[in-house]
Amino acid sequence: MSIQQRLKDLGIVLPPVAVPAAAYVPFVRSGNLVFLSGHIAKRDGKPHVGQLGTDMNTDTGKAAARAVAIDLLGTLNAAVGGDLERVLRIVKLMSLVNSSPTYTEHHLVTNGASELIGEVFGADRGAHARSAFGVAQLPLGACVEIELIAEVAA
Repeated sequence: MSIQQRLKDLGIVLPPVAVPAAAYVPFVRSGNLVFLSGHIAKRDGKPHVGQLGTDMNTDTGKAAARAVAIDLLGTLNAAVGGDLERVLRIVKLMSLVNSSPTYTEHHLVTNGASELIGEVFGADRGAHARSAFGVAQLPLGACVEIELIAEVAA
């Protein structure tokens, strides 16, 4: 099944690349690797503000991470000229979770992104290395920020 068909079956319409909020670019390609800048969680077009373990629970954070993954896929789609079939493998996700000092479920929040990536790209191309960190704060108070590295066809 094609990536486009999987997205359609999941009811996902990829967003356009977001305009950077600071002095960086949305993605950089080096050889066959594409590095996507961190994308923050958004809700209704605005930062999804909150802190896990304080005013947000794990399930809400997981949903926010899934939404970030959809935004990342929109940027990745632009990076490969609109053809996600050119993605050979998702190499790595790095997830930053805005959390209280005692919160310990960063990995479960990040599963929201990892699981979606697996659904879209399948077991072979979607399996990826990953890091999930708790941080004291994120830009604009966002609850989650995730960056992605992908290997793409030449």
